[in-house]
Amino acid sequence: MALPALGLLLAAGLLHTQASPSARSFQLDYEHNCFLKDGAPFRYISGSIHYARVPRPAWRDRLLKMYMSGLSAVQVYVPWNYHETLPGVYDFTGNRDVEAFLDLTAELGLLVILRPGPYICAEWEMGGLPAWLLWKPDIILRTSNPAYLAAVDSWLHVLLPKIKPRLYHQGGNIISVQVENEYGSYYACDHGYLRHLLGSFRALLGSEVLLFTTDSTGAQELRCGTLQGLYATVDFGPGSNVTEAFGAQRRVEPRGPLVNSEYYTGWLDYWGEAHASTSAAWVARGLEDMLQLGASINMYMFHGGTNFAYWSGADYKGQYKPVTTSYDYDAPLSEAGDPTEKLFAIRTVISKFQPLPVGPMPPATPKYAYGWVGLRKYADLLDVLDVLCPSGPIQSQFPLTFEALKQVHGFVVYHTQLPWDVPDPATLGAPPHSICDRGYVMLQKEYQGTLEWDGQTTLHVTGRAGDSLDILMENMGRISFGANTSDFKGLLGNLSLNSRPLSNWLIYPLAIDTAVQQGWPHTALPKSSSGGRVGPAFYTGSFETPGIAWDTFVKFPGWSKVRHCMTGKVVRVDQDPAQSHLHHLPGTAVDKWLQPGPVLELSWAPADPVCAWLGAARWPPQQHHSAGARRGTSHASPALP
Repeated sequence: MALPALGLLLAAGLLHTQASPSARSFQLDYEHNCFLKDGAPFRYISGSIHYARVPRPAWRDRLLKMYMSGLSAVQVYVPWNYHETLPGVYDFTGNRDVEAFLDLTAELGLLVILRPGPYICAEWEMGGLPAWLLWKPDIILRTSNPAYLAAVDSWLHVLLPKIKPRLYHQGGNIISVQVENEYGSYYACDHGYLRHLLGSFRALLGSEVLLFTTDSTGAQELRCGTLQGLYATVDFGPGSNVTEAFGAQRRVEPRGPLVNSEYYTGWLDYWGEAHASTSAAWVARGLEDMLQLGASINMYMFHGGTNFAYWSGADYKGQYKPVTTSYDYDAPLSEAGDPTEKLFAIRTVISKFQPLPVGPMPPATPKYAYGWVGLRKYADLLDVLDVLCPSGPIQSQFPLTFEALKQVHGFVVYHTQLPWDVPDPATLGAPPHSICDRGYVMLQKEYQGTLEWDGQTTLHVTGRAGDSLDILMENMGRISFGANTSDFKGLLGNLSLNSRPLSNWLIYPLAIDTAVQQGWPHTALPKSSSGGRVGPAFYTGSFETPGIAWDTFVKFPGWSKVRHCMTGKVVRVDQDPAQSHLHHLPGTAVDKWLQPGPVLELSWAPADPVCAWLGAARWPPQQHHSAGARRGTSHASPALP
């Protein structure tokens, strides 16, 4: 009798094992107000990193430093426009290989909270939405508009199948997926749109994955940004009343884990403003307060990185506020990927709640001071339009926007002639908010001044009938947050002279990147360029490396506005006279600089000397702890010889 009984017990045990999760589940526990990972209570401590803002060779270094800081997870945005560069044209190679990035996080033992949008904000160009959506001028973004939903569905059917095998319950490391982003801050409040996204995510990812939303703690934001079937989380920064902030989450999620999906470790920088900073002690104190409540937290950002090429966005807060090239964010890992005092303060707090990984913190990346780089003028921009716009200009009675020209980023030249003699100063002007974003005005190829969206919108000029009038329009980044994400660029209204409209325009969409990739500039200087002329011009220079292209920092002292450093691909350095710090240039970009390539100076360069500085340290110097120390002595980052 004993044997059959034993057999029955064994069978019962086997049935129980088969019925339980196979050690791969991530769920909500409403009864105990926590997450359940593989059936056990779980709380994550996470940090944001954007693979699109970090060169691929540096991914491992940054992620390893995040792991050694005590993080159990990273939060990752997927910028739609970074991958679908034109309708139906996809790029998941090189720095855009999101699958390789996700596989690396798994290799290093980090969980992932994925934020695939389709809108992400992130201070990224148009919040991650492709600018080509605006080729349909009547499209209504982030709503149930059929044209918008068709584009979204097409994109999700490409992206989400790449994600599904990496979900936690499928054996991967993605524990949760956000649907849209801070939708409650958008004016539309279209719950039908959120329901459509929820249906698409469920259809493509399955029913087991944890889907969530993120919004600020305002009642209106939570009303418009949340939806049944999506777990609602909140975001707030240091200095907030933690109890009140999580109380806002409790009003929409009475039970379940407390989650701050964006705990702000710093802030972004806007063009023309001083570098933002947030106290390390302040950040650490808020983090500890939340951890004591048992909350799960993602720190935004843990490593900010750099807005390469044309990818920085903008805000509109009463005025247009473009974001700088640097996305340092005053984050725990600096723009260069170096540990800071803030990182070690955070690490100390984390150590009070869970064990830290064994081993030393990887040190700061090596830097090299290349010194001064002499730059010589190669060509005035207006003298090389045949190279930069080989297909020739587009004729139009009145100006056309970038979107009408199907020019996604960069620059467009608008050319016409003075229709009559102007012996006395006449007012050249534009309607309000029609200069998007910055126009450099040349008369007879001589620089006259700059027109800006929320700045100067008129200039006084004189000339003769037939004199050439050129406006180089610069797209400084489409708005990424708020109601006005339909951010058209270029001349949105016609220019007038003494209130009389100008007409008969020749419009040159500039393909500067294509020209550079095809080997321009050549060694010989163009014969037509004027050495003493003031205005947008290209400069070239060269320097040598000690065999290895080390990281460095670049600055253009005395220059007005250097918009690009271009080589085999664009490496933008947005020189901002208001910010004294240097801009990080990773070793991979230094290596690109060794290829022939121009620097574009937009208004004027210093007469003597014309040069750039490539230095090994920022000012003020970044501080970090000695490698491997839990509470090491701080010292300045050393410059390598």
